[in-house]
Amino acid sequence: MTDFHTYPAPAKINLFLHITGQRADGYHLLQTVFRLLDFSDTLQLRVREDGEVNRITDVPGVPAERDLCVRAARLLQQHTGCKRGVDIKIEKRIPMGGGLGGGSSDAATMLLALNHLWDLQLDRQTLITLGLQLGADVPVFVFGQNAWAEGVGEKLSPISLNPAWYVLLTPQVNVSTAEVFASKELTRDTKLTTIADFSRGMVHNDLETVVCQQHPTVGASLSWLNQFSPARMSGSGASVFISVDSQAEAEAILAQVPSKIAGLPVFSCVAKGLEKHPLYDLVKNV
Repeated sequence: MTDFHTYPAPAKINLFLHITGQRADGYHLLQTVFRLLDFSDTLQLRVREDGEVNRITDVPGVPAERDLCVRAARLLQQHTGCKRGVDIKIEKRIPMGGGLGGGSSDAATMLLALNHLWDLQLDRQTLITLGLQLGADVPVFVFGQNAWAEGVGEKLSPISLNPAWYVLLTPQVNVSTAEVFASKELTRDTKLTTIADFSRGMVHNDLETVVCQQHPTVGASLSWLNQFSPARMSGSGASVFISVDSQAEAEAILAQVPSKIAGLPVFSCVAKGLEKHPLYDLVKNV
């Protein structure tokens, strides 16, 4: 029997997030920078010859039929006519619903890994297009580089970022991305910014104020981190982070994180910024 093959699915943070408009179909236009991190979920995959897509691991709150990993595998089968299948084990480390892209990254790793294991030989752009069918954040993980993103998040350009370490806090609250984007208080007309403005720190997260109003624990987490360095929320939250220059500094701050903030449990970790996705070289560019 074929052995399991192990693949990482790295987290991401949004270094800023501006909402610049809204399309007629309701999708919001944005600008953001995605940074990949060395903090990852882990997928173990074993090829099957009977076409079955079988998730072995139970993921609390995520039925197999709704799991983006399962959907990614079936989408590849449909697109290519591949008759092979896969057994899937998932080790979740990235908090779900925290704005760190865990589910999207898992799906992207499935596309990258199965393209290799099933010998499909699809190029990166084809996989990016398939990934967009699964979710707005899937393409950046297939893109595989830190990226300046525009449109609804699908227009990606590589961006060079300085080495950095991050301290991440994820308070245990359930932030509804749909509710945040539907909020009347959300600013949707932020002026288009430039990479030069980003480099000077003249950026923010437009969703932060709304989320903090709805979930005070997120605001309290930002306030706690702000004593060390300017803190920011990733995506639609609930995760917040600061950037520091060294692992030692990050670990020293991590050691001070309380187990609860505003009365709610908080997950915390240290992560290093990546230059590229660990699986970047697994697929060819056009």
